Amino acid sequence: MAVVVKYVVERNGVERMTFTTKKEADAYDKMLDIAESLELMLEKVDVPLSEQQVESLALEIAKSKDDFMAVLKGSKEPAAAKSPTKSKKADNVAPIKGDEQQAS
Repeated sequence: MAVVVKYVVERNGVERMTFTTKKEADAYDKMLDIAESLELMLEKVDVPLSEQQVESLALEIAKSKDDFMAVLKGSKEPAAAKSPTKSKKADNVAPIKGDEQQAS
């Protein structure tokens, strides 16, 4: 029998994602913290957005925070545009049951 250590990121009592390393779990948790803060900011903008749009937009901005930071600092193009490598989903990441519907 093998022992497998899994790190589960949980938000508001809901399991969001499972990782095999603490570092990746912490990074995902931090990204969710950023998305949550962005949601609060986006709710105050003078642009009509639904709750789902605010949540989706905040999550996407949080995922690409380095690119957004580069643009906000005055860079002409985001960092991702300079190095066109596609990000792949890590092999050691597994969505929690029911979370796949929220991701789409």
